[in-house]
Parts: sequence; C-alpha cells; structure tokens
Amino acid sequence: MATAGEIAVIVKTTNSNFWQNVNKGAEAAIADQSEHTFSFDGPATESAVADQVNLVENAINRGVSGIVLAPSDPEALAPAVKRAFESGIPVVIIDSGLTDSAKDSYQAFLSTDNCAAGEEVAKRMIAEAGSEGKVAVMSYVAGVGSEIGRVGCFSDYLTANSDLEIVGPYYSQSQMAMALNQTTDILASNPDLVGIFGANEPTAVGMGRAIMQAGKAGQLVALGFDGNEDLQQFVRDGLMQATAVQGSFAMGQMGVNAIIDILAGEKVEPFINTGVVLVDQANIDSDEAKNVLY
Repeated sequence: MATAGEIAVIVKTTNSNFWQNVNKGAEAAIADQSEHTFSFDGPATESAVADQVNLVENAINRGVSGIVLAPSDPEALAPAVKRAFESGIPVVIIDSGLTDSAKDSYQAFLSTDNCAAGEEVAKRMIAEAGSEGKVAVMSYVAGVGSEIGRVGCFSDYLTANSDLEIVGPYYSQSQMAMALNQTTDILASNPDLVGIFGANEPTAVGMGRAIMQAGKAGQLVALGFDGNEDLQQFVRDGLMQATAVQGSFAMGQMGVNAIIDILAGEKVEPFINTGVVLVDQANIDSDEAKNVLY
C-alpha cells in the first residue's frame, strides 16, 4: 500500500457552506503533515447521485491513496466503495451511512452521535432553565434515525436528571410553517413553559419565529439545532440561548486523519463521533463556531 499520495475527499455537493466547512477541516489535517495531498470534490447538487458515483470511480482509477466519502445515497454508492476496497484503497465514510451490506468495505464511519448531541442539549436546558417546570419538545419526523437519537436521548436525559416535565414531542415534518403554528399553539396553551427545544433547522427556525411573534423572547429557554443565518441571528438577539451545530469541520479533519492513520498502519475506531458545537452569545464569533456555522 502506498504511504504517500492523494486523499480524495468526496462530499454530497460542493455548493453548500456545510460541505465547505468539511473542506476547511480536511485542509487543516493536511496542513499538519507533509506526506499526503488532498482533493475536494462533489456533485453540483445532492440529488446528482450518479455524478458522485463517477467521482468515486475516477478516484479509484487514478489510484488515490485513500477516500473520505459522504455518500448521498446509501445503496447507490455501495458498489463503488466495494471496488475501492478491492483495489486496496482505504475508505472512511462521513456524515451519513452506507447500506449494511457494504459495512465490510470501509474502515470507519464518522458522524454526529445524535444521542450524545441530544444529551448535550438536555444538560444545557437544565443549566439554563433549572430542574422544574415544563419543557416543550419540537421534533421533526417521527422514527427517523437522527430523530430517535437526538430527541429520544434529550428527553431521556431530562427525565433521568431533573423534574422537568416534557410537553410533546410535536412533529413538524421538517416544515418551518408547521413548526411555527405548532409552537404558537403550545405557547398559548402552556403559558408556564420554562423551556423549548427545536430539534432540527426548519423546526428551530419556525419555533424561534413563533416565540418572537408571541412576544416571549427571553421569557423561556429556547435551544435549537443546526446553524443557518436565522438561527445565528436568534442567538445574537438573545431569543435563543444556544443552538447545537454539527461538527462539519471535525468531519473533514478527523476523516482525513483517519485515512492518514490507516495508511500508517494504525488501527482506527469503527465509529468516530464528530460531535456538536453549542453556539451561544459568548462563543458565536470564535473560530470554533465560525468553522461550523453556515
């Protein structure tokens, strides 16, 4: 196996700040050593799955040393990843998983541990809201993998570590307008709420707008998930105490480092948690926050 050479980082699309933050992380990992170079590529849109398959095939054909891949489709990318493995090219998967049948063809999976992320938000809720009163949970789609971990572990942690009573969860179907309407109703029917959690971007944005329209900004602890401009503004304005943002920079950095370790003959863990950054007024202008916000 070649020790030095190109590490191909292939993401779902290059046209998004989230993936550009992954690119920044990959650059940081490469800057820390001199042996390897890296390339960064992805299709124009996340739905251009065939283009992503071609990028993986091209990387195999030009004999790269390793591949860091964020698969846009768990089934469609599996054959290409198997081909890389059979060609002796180590692969690590980031962000979202491949189909189970492909699990022996890559060395590590790096992603947000949504359960750990939910617990982080729950700890923050207790720290900000105290341990008594009602907390509403604004979720997105029932039973989706990320939701089970993120919302389930948030709720379990609150139940186990406080006397906070959970109202909900309510499901917005990841529709901002639905989250806004649901939050408006909940604020009206539960004037004594001490906290509220919006568990993904459209849900948290709708929740924040409802709090603003109800004139309740600063009257209850509002925590979000994800980091677009709307959510950043809510944090700056004090409407939202914090928002948990997935560690996109860490995905790029730790993904490239995992390939470098594999090429050096070191063992890597099969699952690596890339974590979340809790962005609040105190750290929103720090490098740590800037590297994950979009």
